[in-house]
Amino acid sequence: MKNTKVETNPHLTKINQTPHGKKLNLQLVSAEETAVTLMLPFNEELIGDPINRLIHSGALTTLVDTASGVAIFQAQKNYRAMATLDLRIDHIRKAEPDADIYARADCFRLTHTIAFVRATVYTSNIEEPVATSIASFMRSNKEFPVD
Repeated sequence: MKNTKVETNPHLTKINQTPHGKKLNLQLVSAEETAVTLMLPFNEELIGDPINRLIHSGALTTLVDTASGVAIFQAQKNYRAMATLDLRIDHIRKAEPDADIYARADCFRLTHTIAFVRATVYTSNIEEPVATSIASFMRSNKEFPVD
């Protein structure tokens, strides 16, 4: 499984295609055969807990959903559109304050119509997760629109 550089991976254009994605400035860290790691850079505008200086959980959910979708692109080796059917996130502990947040998502099973993805959310160490997720997505025969 080969990692690719952010500058050369075509998935990056799809990550920040939506206005929400652009606002979050999600960044591709690595890509493998069925998995990706994305980073949500810390941003003062995304703070949801001003006392502990933590990024809002809605931004974390978008990070997980997006990473899961890009992992599906990797696994199916095309840009077929998809829709989130079920996304469960279990929050395990607080993230580190003022920290970038990472999500590593792996598409572990594809059927003709459904994709299944696991993800781990962390700050500095994937072995100390902030959250984990399991998700399913409906797969389409239509191409994902690209600007």
